[in-house]
Amino acid sequence: MRPPAPPTVLLPSERAVVLLSCALSALGSALLVATHALWPDLRSRARRLLLFLSLADLLSAASYFYGALRDFAGSSWDCVLQGALSSFANTSSFFWTVAIALYLYLTIVRAVRGPGADRLLWAFHGVSWGVPLVITAAAVALKKIGYDASDTSVGWCWIDLEAEDRLLWMLLTGKLWEMLAYVLLPLLYLLVRKHINRAHEALSEYRPICEGPHLHLRSMASVADKKLILIPFIFICLRVWSTVRFVLTLCGSPAVQMPVLVVLHGIGNTFQGGANCIMFVLCTQAVRSRLVSLCSCPCCAEGQAPPPGAPEPPKPRAHQGSARP
Repeated sequence: MRPPAPPTVLLPSERAVVLLSCALSALGSALLVATHALWPDLRSRARRLLLFLSLADLLSAASYFYGALRDFAGSSWDCVLQGALSSFANTSSFFWTVAIALYLYLTIVRAVRGPGADRLLWAFHGVSWGVPLVITAAAVALKKIGYDASDTSVGWCWIDLEAEDRLLWMLLTGKLWEMLAYVLLPLLYLLVRKHINRAHEALSEYRPICEGPHLHLRSMASVADKKLILIPFIFICLRVWSTVRFVLTLCGSPAVQMPVLVVLHGIGNTFQGGANCIMFVLCTQAVRSRLVSLCSCPCCAEGQAPPPGAPEPPKPRAHQGSARP
């Protein structure tokens, strides 16, 4: 393996962009967690998986924020701690992202229901938390996590570039699972989409009988198709830049220091929580309408008409005698 290129100097503007991306990702993950806590009727199994993904993304954004803000110059104790937390959270995020796709495939295409679906959730917990924890603990115990000169990161710590077996540990603590996700996510969502399209074609035979319900189902299928395309597409668009810099670092190429690549890498690794919030909160009508209603409650209290179904405020009773000033 070639020796690593000279250290990548992180510019203040690049650090500012990464910090902003971390903050937005943490905010988006927190909003996903809040919607799960506020509205119990939205707690489907799929959205419970999304909750655990959001928790992993929240921890990932927080650890990356500290790393980019601290801008380490060596393998200090907080560098190792930050590197361990981000490695665990980032790897767990990969597993939960694939778990959601696998869950949708098994429940929609393979029709897994009832106790089988519950056992799936427990299996996802064991794999998505347990495997990253074991790998990260081994990396810390063997002193593989440390300063990486920002060549495979954007200011934060990861695998020590001076380690002889750094390639193995880079793969185990993230890159292997990231590249597997590049393949599994499009494959699983493609299979789910094909199944939905077949079901939609079967329903189209009854179009002359039930035109209204058919149009409603078609609009719902159209929205589902768009999301099924966007989920793997956004994941790959965000994560591919870290893979590019990973390969350039292994090759010893000076192109790893290109400012555009550094910024794209910083945004891609830190904005996953924000992207999930956009897809599953802001672009999901059932959740978005509730957030709008929640935010508009103070306006209703100031004299505007309450939303349909809301109880009317009690009318004040008339006081006898002289009115108070």
